[in-house]
Amino acid sequence: MEQVSFIQMQDGTREDYQFLHGLERQYIAALPDRILDGLRVLDDGLAGYRVSRLEHSLQSATRAERDGADIEFVVGALVHDIGDALAPENHSQMAAAILRPYVRDEVTWVVNMHGIFQQKYYGHHLGLDPDAREAYRDHPWFASCERFCLRWDQAAFDPDYDTQPLEYFEPIVREIFSRSASFTT
Repeated sequence: MEQVSFIQMQDGTREDYQFLHGLERQYIAALPDRILDGLRVLDDGLAGYRVSRLEHSLQSATRAERDGADIEFVVGALVHDIGDALAPENHSQMAAAILRPYVRDEVTWVVNMHGIFQQKYYGHHLGLDPDAREAYRDHPWFASCERFCLRWDQAAFDPDYDTQPLEYFEPIVREIFSRSASFTT
């Protein structure tokens, strides 16, 4: 079989869906390569910073690793801005959605919320509420997100920082995104 027999999903056969499932498994297996490619795209992103978005992402991950973070948080720091190219207004949520099936809920929540938490450092300059994160003060992962932003994200714009290259992180990207997906709420 090279193509399914249906033009409406409701008309698909067992053979059609088994065929598609096999192709989907192959596609999913190549996810780490697409994640790495998505990070490379950030090298040609938003101008104006002293480092590229890729360099910022690499520096965030390097800082996380050097700070003793586990591999889920290191990969979270690496991909936290991967949504910038396609979802600049909600990049945090896009990155969290990519991570969600492969990392624990804490990492997903932190990446999802980092955009709001980052306003602490610049919101007052743009008429945004720098204390918007205070609405989440009682959340069990508030301190994790505060640390993520303070130590790894907002600090990762230094062109002189000794940052690890993307190839250094490739093994853990492959490890995380080759896991069996698990979906939680």
